[in-house]
Amino acid sequence: MDVVLPVVLGFVLAITGIMLPGLLNITAAKISLREGRQNAVIFALGATSVIFVQTYIAVSFAKFINSRPDIIRLLQEMGLAVFGLLTLYFLFIAKKPKLKKEKTEVSRKSRGGKFFLGALLSALNFFPIPYYVFMSVTLSTNGYFYFTPLFIFLFVMGAVLGSFLAFYLYIISFKRFEHKAEFFMKNINYFLGSITGLVSIITLIKILR
Repeated sequence: MDVVLPVVLGFVLAITGIMLPGLLNITAAKISLREGRQNAVIFALGATSVIFVQTYIAVSFAKFINSRPDIIRLLQEMGLAVFGLLTLYFLFIAKKPKLKKEKTEVSRKSRGGKFFLGALLSALNFFPIPYYVFMSVTLSTNGYFYFTPLFIFLFVMGAVLGSFLAFYLYIISFKRFEHKAEFFMKNINYFLGSITGLVSIITLIKILR
């Protein structure tokens, strides 16, 4: 078995899922600016430790789903309804978020505190689980993903490496594109609505086939 493929898949999917500005990477970047790069790296290690567990759970769950076409069909229909409602919410109902002016100071805690802060915020973010379930099942149906113990382990390690690299890129370069991140956060509802709308269309096409 090719040991490179699962690592590359996990790495690329992690980078894709985390590179957009969000709570975890923006927090890592702000810790770097205010308390030093070392504290931010420790925060990122805490976050990626939880991502490891979340990804492993997601892929293990996807292995069960992949053997049940009826469950895949049901999840597709449920996903279409959920993503459709989310699209309507983000585009037409949700209020534009207000950015707070530099009063969101990150508390100065020990390095151990930064690790657990990263782990806590990552644990509160449930996005990786449905994301990796959906992507691994999709890749499997197209012949790019295999639910063997070694493939799963290498895929998870690739996802962890990709996640940490994404955090580290924010840590070392956030100051350069901070204004772009603020623009994204101001218009985040439109971005999220566009993404969920695209996913809804793709899911509908799959169901109608």
